[in-house]
Amino acid sequence: MKISALTIFPEYFSPLELSLIGKASKSGLVNFEILDLREFASGVHRSVDDTPYGGGAGMVMRPDVWGEAIDNFATNESATVIDLVILTPSGRRFTQRDAQELSESEAILFACGRYEGIDARVEAHYRKDERFRVHALSLGDFVLNGGEVAALAMIEAITRLIPGVIGNPSSLLEESHVSEGFLEYPVYTKPPIWRDLEVPDVLLSGNHAAIAKWRGEKSAQDR
Repeated sequence: MKISALTIFPEYFSPLELSLIGKASKSGLVNFEILDLREFASGVHRSVDDTPYGGGAGMVMRPDVWGEAIDNFATNESATVIDLVILTPSGRRFTQRDAQELSESEAILFACGRYEGIDARVEAHYRKDERFRVHALSLGDFVLNGGEVAALAMIEAITRLIPGVIGNPSSLLEESHVSEGFLEYPVYTKPPIWRDLEVPDVLLSGNHAAIAKWRGEKSAQDR
């Protein structure tokens, strides 16, 4: 799988070199590519934004710059279909199901907006392009300074589902949000008593049926 990001702050993505994601990259399970949006802007200052039509505070990212960058990416990409993820607070909330679906993609391009966002015509244009599947996604009901942090969170959620990235694949089966309406049950380890708090007796019983029942009940509870 190839995962790319278009951003005016490429250095934001240095964490992709760390931990399991970094190992997955080095082993060839996933190929990361970080592209500098300013390289596709013209003029001495490489400006990527301008004032909004209709007035208002802030600046809007220009569609011509984004179009040039995305078209260039597509020209050099061998995948039949590209999943274009536009990060925006007004997008649909990203879920575990999205992570699962995107983990099966050939190529993902994250469009990391800044300022007041990306000109709406960029999303409209690429929704009409058969080579793209466009996803306008949000990390949650809050606003960030830009899409880079959201992209990093989504990339981690996606890449850990790629076969071979997590050492023990069975650990993915009992996680929160794998089944709709269920969260992962509480987990405990040694010591059995810590600051007067004890591990539930059932987990020390050796009765696997009782343990499975307890975990199922805890997973179904609202917390």
